[in-house]
Amino acid sequence: MPPRDAEGDLKVIYDAATQRAGRVFNILRIQSVNPAVLESSMRLYQAIMIGPSPLTRVEREAMAVVTSRVNDCFY
Repeated sequence: MPPRDAEGDLKVIYDAATQRAGRVFNILRIQSVNPAVLESSMRLYQAIMIGPSPLTRVEREAMAVVTSRVNDCFY
């Protein structure tokens, strides 16, 4: 769903994404049909990318980029 059409819980999620990243990325829009799943997915992502880990943030980002490239993900 486009951000301009979001309401309720989805609008809250989109507004937070816009505040955090400056926009709503397509990966979030794809999951927008189920805001509860989207919110859970975002919590998982944040735990993986910014939670405690022996890997640095740069290492985690590099792994994500390589994984996306190998899987032909262009989002």
